Formats: sequence, structure tokens, C-alpha cells
Amino acid sequence: MVYNNFILRFLFSILFISIYFIFVFFNFSYVFYLILLIYFFVFFEIYVYFKLYKLLPLLYLLISFIFFMTINFSEEFFLNFNLFILIVITFDIFSYIIGKFLGKNKLIKISPNKTIEGLIGGFFASFFLSLLFSFIFEININIELIIFIFIIIIGALIGDLIESYFKRKNNLKNSSEFLPGHGGVFDRFDSFLFSIIFYSLSIII
Repeated sequence: MVYNNFILRFLFSILFISIYFIFVFFNFSYVFYLILLIYFFVFFEIYVYFKLYKLLPLLYLLISFIFFMTINFSEEFFLNFNLFILIVITFDIFSYIIGKFLGKNKLIKISPNKTIEGLIGGFFASFFLSLLFSFIFEININIELIIFIFIIIIGALIGDLIESYFKRKNNLKNSSEFLPGHGGVFDRFDSFLFSIIFYSLSIII
């Protein structure tokens, strides 16, 4: 079961990443519309599947969306935004992989599948790959960048836990069954929805 779930998550992750790069290849500004579509699907999931406590997750989604709307998708921010996406994706993927195959110590009750081993493994994998990305694309590696990576990882973790909390309050295992192996669109993009707030603030500040 774990193996089959891993394969499904892997295949859908490849699909999402491929779609993202297609948008980036044609025009980076098109990424705005791709993310807009994600917000729509998350809104739909919350509206349809969250029965008990709907207002709070909708408010959370609205706050995330407001910060998202402040982001400039011009070529000037191309590398910066893609670094942000890399941080979130690698943290999510490696936390899941390491947690599934090596995780033994539970992290927190509201998210029973999260493990300390997954968190540590995801953190270091994301941190290393982000620095490697920065080195390859000649992004200045300094204390500000290190703090940026750290904050985005923390934001990704918090986003994951917030979504898990909303699910538990609504007695849901998955936010929907739209994405096999992922548990729904909200499940898939939970880390992004909170960390995008930190990314937006990093640009404003």
C-alpha cells in the first residue's frame, strides 16, 4: 500500500512539475494563471467537502490569496520565485519519502503521518538543493538567502500542519479524492498556501 501510494504521488508530482515548466517555458507570467487555478480548486474542495468548520479554512485561503496577488510575475523575479518553488517542492517530497521509509517518531498528533525523521530529512534535502540551485544560477549566497530558505521551509511545514488541522476538525482523511495518492488539491498544495505568504513578505520587506 505504501509502495503504491508512493508511485502515485511520484507520478502526479512529475505531472505537476512538468505542467509548471511548460508554463514557465512559454511565458513566466502564465504561472500566475496556473496558481490562480490551484486556488480555485482548493476553494472548491473546501466549499464542497468541509462540512463542519468551513469559514476558517476559507478565511485562511483568502489571506493566502491576498498575499499571492501582491506578487509580481515579471522576468525580474524569475529566479527568485523558482527558488521558492524548489524549496517548497523538495521539502514536501523528501519529507514524505524519508518519513515513509525511515520515519519512526511521530512529530505531532494533528498530523499522524508526519515524523521527526521526515522533517529533518526534508529540511536538509531542501536546504542543500536550494543552495545548489543558487550556486548554479549564480544567486548570491549570503546570510539573507540562508534565512530566506529557512523561513520558506518553516512556512511549508506550518502550511502542512494547518491543512491537517482543518481536516481533523472536519473528520476528513483527505481534502478530496480528486488526486489519487495525494488526498486532494488542498493536500497537495498545503505547504505552498502558507509559505507563499512568507515569500510575498520577503519581497515587500
